[in-house]
Amino acid sequence: MKHLNMRALEFISAIDRYGSLRKAALKLNVDPSAVSRSISALEDSLETKILVRKGNASHITSSGRELITYFRKVQAFESQTISNIKDLTELRSGEVKIAIGEGFITDLISSSLQSFLVKYPGIQLGVDMAGAKEAIQLLEDDRIDFAVTYASQSHPGLECLLETLHPLDIIAPANHPLTQLNRPIDVREVIHHSLALIDHSTGMGRLVSLAEEEGGFVLSPRLKTNSVAVLKNFVVSGSGISFMPRLTVKSEVDAGLISIVETTHPVLSRAKVRVLSQKGRQLTPAAQELFNHLLSSTRFLKIDVK
Repeated sequence: MKHLNMRALEFISAIDRYGSLRKAALKLNVDPSAVSRSISALEDSLETKILVRKGNASHITSSGRELITYFRKVQAFESQTISNIKDLTELRSGEVKIAIGEGFITDLISSSLQSFLVKYPGIQLGVDMAGAKEAIQLLEDDRIDFAVTYASQSHPGLECLLETLHPLDIIAPANHPLTQLNRPIDVREVIHHSLALIDHSTGMGRLVSLAEEEGGFVLSPRLKTNSVAVLKNFVVSGSGISFMPRLTVKSEVDAGLISIVETTHPVLSRAKVRVLSQKGRQLTPAAQELFNHLLSSTRFLKIDVK
């Protein structure tokens, strides 16, 4: 496959602009004989005439015109590419795609995303709501830049950018009998209470399953769902209890609608929020900036809950 010498194309373009080989060489600060040799070598390579001299003037052939058109398109594309890269690095444009668990949505939407979009109007955001298992799959498929997960499993192809401690507590209606105990409880103590559980594909569901396996008991929920919102409504309505990190229900706790009951089970008390990305893949400038922004503005990533 033949390759075009870009320096020779620059010479031809300059000759077309300045009218002669000598004037072009002078403008480019190159010896005229070097310009002539370079063009001759390109003519030999392409087996066609590019330049015809007439006295002190130089005439560009049709083949030469094609080369000039190509060269100037390359210059324009290069200039645009450099400009695009500058826009990306200076965060004037770009796209970021993330996955986040439903339990983090309120914390994310309340101020973090809004302030980021205002600060960087040229950056487009894509946010997928996904449980821990689905978020890992999205990362494996290279469909997102990073994922904010709860109680996700370790994965050899992923790296953890950050983790914070957020125990999986019991959430109960205000004045529920469990809230009157005023102590952390054993998970077995919920067996005889009306209970709602979330799907096992989520981090919360996986932890509850691990607690069951380690404790040798089985919970029988009255309600199973894949929705954090449904779990909240179940508890707020007084229908029963469930499991959830306390920051997910902070507004309901502050309003006196939900109470938190801690557990003694280590699997639940050591649960963590993890931000995951593909191992060995550097975040784009826009993705890195969003990560930094979330780190400084979201409660789930800023603090550990003891």
